[in-house]
Amino acid sequence: MGRLDENKLTEYLDSLLDKGIPSVDCMVYHDHDLIYRHMNGTVDIAKTQKVRKDQRYLMFSMTKVQTMTAFMQLVEQGRISLDDDVSKYLPSYAKLLVKDDRGLRNAENSMKVWHLLSMQSGLDYDLERPGIRRVLDEKGQNATTRDIVDAFVESPLVFEPGAHFMYSLSHDVAAAIIEVVSGMSFGEYLKKNIWEPLGMENTFFAKPHNDGLDRLAQQYIQNENGIVPMEQTCNYQLSENYESGGAGLVSCTDDYAVLADTLACGGVTADGIRILKEETIEKIKTNLLSDAGIKDIATTMGRRGYGYGCGMQVLMHPGDIGSTAPAGVFGWDGAAGSCVQMDTVSKTSFVYIQHVRNCGMSYDTIHPTLRDIIFS
Repeated sequence: MGRLDENKLTEYLDSLLDKGIPSVDCMVYHDHDLIYRHMNGTVDIAKTQKVRKDQRYLMFSMTKVQTMTAFMQLVEQGRISLDDDVSKYLPSYAKLLVKDDRGLRNAENSMKVWHLLSMQSGLDYDLERPGIRRVLDEKGQNATTRDIVDAFVESPLVFEPGAHFMYSLSHDVAAAIIEVVSGMSFGEYLKKNIWEPLGMENTFFAKPHNDGLDRLAQQYIQNENGIVPMEQTCNYQLSENYESGGAGLVSCTDDYAVLADTLACGGVTADGIRILKEETIEKIKTNLLSDAGIKDIATTMGRRGYGYGCGMQVLMHPGDIGSTAPAGVFGWDGAAGSCVQMDTVSKTSFVYIQHVRNCGMSYDTIHPTLRDIIFS
């Protein structure tokens, strides 16, 4: 990694406010040193409250980075194998139906753990599936992670496990497996094994409605009227007792930046606390997609040049997309336009936070631009 062009990065971040993004925050770490921090904009509807260092946000799918870190801790310990059948931990996944162009039928393949991690399970992201509605009708806000995850497969899969890539509820299923193996709730496991060791004091699970939550930035949505305020809801938290491994966390830039730095530096913190081995992180960033899956992630999510490993995209062919970043940069993003990206070779990472749903330019333009400015 060359010297970071801080002026270029700051100018770009500030330019996003001119495009309607209400607030931005970006932190860059290199080998445990914070080498850059810039924030700008406001976090309230009246546009009078400046963004602050400990601002909280709904993280949505950036939750997956923590879920995969937790999951791979258990793989590293030999308590889970990526080649295990999911039904070993969740018996409801033993008999699966598939509905595809061949009709409704029994699945020919079992669903493997690695199918979940790499979004090749055959699940989709339908939060209104009949099984979810049935459980919520029966148990209401008391429905647990395990209750709801078990009900996912009351609906048929959309393809044979392993056949394609489809972004889905797979990592919520992974969270349920963590509960089964650890004997803890998913939140308890994260607190003991990630949040407390890394000092992540502003990270916790959202509730379905978060109005009034201290220091939560106003959430916006981009629609035909521009970028406008929306409810402070996390629609992926399906009940008060559900902890979504795919999209459930509230956190802040500081917390995520410490986690990103730890992963970029081979799984060890600045204080020498190890949460993962280097070889485990290398496994996380190893592509698990077939040629069909690589085509799927490019066409359905616009991620040309990328593969997908254990819950995170990995840049495989930067030259194919005109990127000046090195191959091997990995990470993920969230529905409100935030992202985390890491490189283990240079031990460099960045976290970018905004709070705007349905903001297509975040993924098409903002994240790639930040990637190339920071990692070039």
